[in-house]
Amino acid sequence: MWLKPEEVLLKNALKLWVTQKSSCYFILQRRRGHGEGGGRLTGRLVGALDAVLDSNARVAPFRILLQVPGSQVYSPIACGATLEEINQHWDWLEQNLLHTLSVFDNKEDIASFVKGKVKALIAEETSSRLAEQEEDPEKFREALVKFEARFNFPEAEKLITYYSCCCWKGRVPRQGWLYLSINHLCFYSFFLGKELKLVVPWVDIQKLEKTSNAFLTATIRITTHKKERDFSMFLNLEEVFKIMEQLADVTLRRLLDNESFDLDPGLQEPSQITKRDLEARAQNEFFRAFFRLPRQEKLHAVVDCSLWTPFSRCHTVGQMFTSDSYICFASKEDGCCNVILPLREVVSIEKMEDTSLLPNPIIISIRSKMAFQFIELKDRDNLVESLLVRLKQVHADHPVHYDTSQDDDMMSPVFHSTSMCSDHKFGNLEMVSSQNSEGSGTEKSPRLHPEALRAVFQQSASQSPDLRMVGSREQIKTSLWNDHFVEYGRTVCMFRTEKIRKLVAMGIPESLRGRLWLLFSDAVTDLASHPGYYGHLVEESMGKCCLVTEEIERDLHRSLPEHPAFQNETGIAALRRVLTAYAHRNPKIGYCQSMNILTSVLLLYTREEEAFWLLVALCERMLPDYFNRRVIGAQVDQSVFEELTREHLPELAEHLNDPSALASISLSWFLTLFLSIMPLESAVNVVDCFFYDGIKAIFQLGLAVLDANTEDLCSSKDDGQALMILSRFLDHIKNEDSPGPPVGSHHAFFSDDQEPYPMTDIADLIRDSYEVIIVSPQKFGDQSVEQIEHMRCRHRIRVLQSHEETTKQNVLRVVTPEVSILPEDLEELYDLFKREHMLSCYWEQPRPVALRHDPSRPYTEQYRIDAQQFAHLFQLVSPWTCGTHTEILAGRTFRLLDDNVDHLIEFKAFVSCLDTMYNGEMSEKIKLLYRLHIPPALTENDQDSQSPLKNPLLSTSRPLVFGKPNGDATDYQKQLKQMIKDLAKEKDKTETELPKMSQREFIQFCKTLYSMFHEDPEENDLYQAIATVTTLLLQIGEVGQHSSSSSGSCFQEWGEEPQASEPSAEQDSVFADSDTGPTSQDSMACPEQAEGNWTVSLEHILASLLTEESLVNFFEKPLDIKSKLENAKINQYSLKTFEMSGQLQHELKQDSSSLMRRACDTKVQTTVSGAVSP
Repeated sequence: MWLKPEEVLLKNALKLWVTQKSSCYFILQRRRGHGEGGGRLTGRLVGALDAVLDSNARVAPFRILLQVPGSQVYSPIACGATLEEINQHWDWLEQNLLHTLSVFDNKEDIASFVKGKVKALIAEETSSRLAEQEEDPEKFREALVKFEARFNFPEAEKLITYYSCCCWKGRVPRQGWLYLSINHLCFYSFFLGKELKLVVPWVDIQKLEKTSNAFLTATIRITTHKKERDFSMFLNLEEVFKIMEQLADVTLRRLLDNESFDLDPGLQEPSQITKRDLEARAQNEFFRAFFRLPRQEKLHAVVDCSLWTPFSRCHTVGQMFTSDSYICFASKEDGCCNVILPLREVVSIEKMEDTSLLPNPIIISIRSKMAFQFIELKDRDNLVESLLVRLKQVHADHPVHYDTSQDDDMMSPVFHSTSMCSDHKFGNLEMVSSQNSEGSGTEKSPRLHPEALRAVFQQSASQSPDLRMVGSREQIKTSLWNDHFVEYGRTVCMFRTEKIRKLVAMGIPESLRGRLWLLFSDAVTDLASHPGYYGHLVEESMGKCCLVTEEIERDLHRSLPEHPAFQNETGIAALRRVLTAYAHRNPKIGYCQSMNILTSVLLLYTREEEAFWLLVALCERMLPDYFNRRVIGAQVDQSVFEELTREHLPELAEHLNDPSALASISLSWFLTLFLSIMPLESAVNVVDCFFYDGIKAIFQLGLAVLDANTEDLCSSKDDGQALMILSRFLDHIKNEDSPGPPVGSHHAFFSDDQEPYPMTDIADLIRDSYEVIIVSPQKFGDQSVEQIEHMRCRHRIRVLQSHEETTKQNVLRVVTPEVSILPEDLEELYDLFKREHMLSCYWEQPRPVALRHDPSRPYTEQYRIDAQQFAHLFQLVSPWTCGTHTEILAGRTFRLLDDNVDHLIEFKAFVSCLDTMYNGEMSEKIKLLYRLHIPPALTENDQDSQSPLKNPLLSTSRPLVFGKPNGDATDYQKQLKQMIKDLAKEKDKTETELPKMSQREFIQFCKTLYSMFHEDPEENDLYQAIATVTTLLLQIGEVGQHSSSSSGSCFQEWGEEPQASEPSAEQDSVFADSDTGPTSQDSMACPEQAEGNWTVSLEHILASLLTEESLVNFFEKPLDIKSKLENAKINQYSLKTFEMSGQLQHELKQDSSSLMRRACDTKVQTTVSGAVSP
């Protein structure tokens, strides 16, 4: 098979290969140990290494290398499993390439030509292989059955694809199968009788990268919080890595980045994601990024074709991209020719006669009297039919007013704009703005500023010779642009070539800058498609006061304060209207700092409505995710910039050990496009490049700035000095072609320099950045936009995980001082809490109450769980496990912690409760148990509140005497008298008194205690002790019940009762007293009244429990949370899977719970009635 050419050095091959054939440009090699009849040691070692590897991961025994004469660098271009297969590739090279290579004079041209041919062959092989996979789905179904059996996930966990691979543990490979599903990366291996299963959630992956180890040149490394795992495969590594990137990116954005992910609704349903969807998404994102189109654009087709380019008088080979509202073309040769045709500009799409010179041609005509001829279109009829359908739909949605009364000559001024009216004419395209589209309603609308602020507030200056020279240069540049428009087009549909990039790098003339910004960003299409939209927004938003408008007001006078346009209310009012209107249009973004700086510069060169649509283009497609609460997009690009710095400026990257230092310096470069740290007249040239080339221009210029200061930065002693070096350099960047006087820089603080600092011309800096970074193959390379998008995808994972780690550390910082749980255990608890939240997101349909992760909330409230999720965690980590009663206790605990009754609790409340259970004093634990059995924790609808124990069982006439095993009788009445007196004294000291517990609540309290003692080593002693305490508390409740109807004090009346007869030693386990019969009769006669008055307090329960040593020991014994956490990590997935596995398990669980509940009720009934054996 053909391989993507990658450079290798033969001296690193370690003599693993033997040359079989060679020519001037190609070498055919065989791997040692394959096809050798002898028994050489080297061959045996290599053969043994390959035998260990899996069939898909082991190295193919034959390969072909591309060699350029005189170079030590080689590129593998083909491999084969057999000699016959590799000979077929060799014969193809000899027949189709070898005789043509002698024509080239340059060695680099030879390498580029061969690599281009090989890439084309690989593309054909890939498409055919995908077709074969779709035609034969049996293997996939077989893999799906194995995946479900091996990992036991719910049906909702959809398998995307699978590969045979090796998982490396150090230097030891483990062959097996890699399964990629919507939420997890899974690996299974059964080797030499040992089974290995790995499950890594995508949301836990912190870094995804290609690397190498001692044996293989390419592996995929997965980095999680505490582990690194390497996976290797020989044939599909690039494909696997891209799918991993896509899955990790989609999952993290779906679960962790809700601020922006809802703009991509096609992937909101994980169960609908397929491998083809991921590939289409990657292609769609590349398409939108390459042509800088709105996120809503959906790519429909990519067709190979050729476009007639009149400036070169030939057909240029490339690809046509068709989407909802655009037809785009990109040449095969990067930068040769690109075209963007909004369907709104298209007049007609017609098929031409098919000839041998013009096969399958179509003509696309646009409103500016240009026509584009495409040929060699496959399936032309269907393509034209689909384009005509979308063209009709676009014209129906956005009708265009086309002015045919004028026929501007091609040499006339490029853009005709009337300052006092509201019609824009780009070529012959008339766009009606909001000022005249409302008819009579415009009188009520706020008056918008009719022209660019620069035209009104142009700073006056004397016509010095220097300024006359600058004016002459401006005229020359304008003339060059006019000549370019004549040849390449003057509207948004112009041919975009390397020539226009060079003109942009020179600096756009002041008179054309605003209009070209509108064309390059395609904001002109939005402006024309939405007549009256901006005026309507201004009318709706002005006068409203909210937090966003307050932030805007604070920043209005900080926006270019040096420029006279913003020292005047006219400029300030225009800026206020644009920012407020945009915040009203997109409340999700609202207003973010740096938007004021960008908008103020836009207003200098464009009219107010045009500036608004340029701001829309900046915020919503050219700088994606930059302007939200967490500025994720800017941080992602910052991380990409750091990687580019390490790659292209390794010496500087090594000196700057801390990557955050570079981020602190350069973040404003991205957020404000250098406008805040460079003189305005120079920074606008950077904005020119940005509107034409996108974010790539900022990367280029940033690297050029660092490159120009590498020597000084490497000698700097700290970050502060590095910041001063770069700030001073940027502050002294001049623009010799600027027609106006320089505008002071508000960041300049080096005016007291002893020596004059050398000036740098912005045109030279931009030209250097383009020449060094774009032309040199050592920089971005041939597909810079695609490479940047891949890097963004990879670094978005790191940035989102960095935010997650920050959230985690902040939550732990807040919670740690308030609990006694060790920090490392607290961290484990946080991970379990977060994972429980994620498990529900994986496999459950979102419920109205189960809100997703919300990064806009305070740190401690970003992750919250509902009652069901809490019950799972309670069962896993709580020390109060009560068998089948655990679920009931968990429900009561959740209701107790849910203070605001929103049916969600955060991590802090969860940990505080656990801390009491594990580390609290006995009194704190009893208080928590008490609160769990009174409202609001215990409700009337509690599933276990309906007990067979009724009032007669709680009314007893027996004395408070219980026979001990040794025969010693103890009178508890005296102890109880003193206990209640003490509690009465302590009652006044209590800050908040808890309500007393009724009979029904006391029943549930007893049941919980009995459930907690089950399977304890001291179970019998605990049951005996709790029987004593229960009987004691029953008598306390009855005493209180009688006292409430008497005239005297409860404590005084009860204090006279010990006149009862003393029991004899023979009374073993039987209560006896005949004098209290009337009390029993009264209780029996009025059970409802007894239930209403029977109560015990927390103080009664606590004092009673303290009398039993076994109970005290039970509640005060140290508890080990570490073992619970270890078991929880192992069982959390299985518990969730078991719950969702089916109705059969659910029914069995219900049957078991009812049986255990009835048994528990019987035990409590027997105990409370006094029939307990010692």
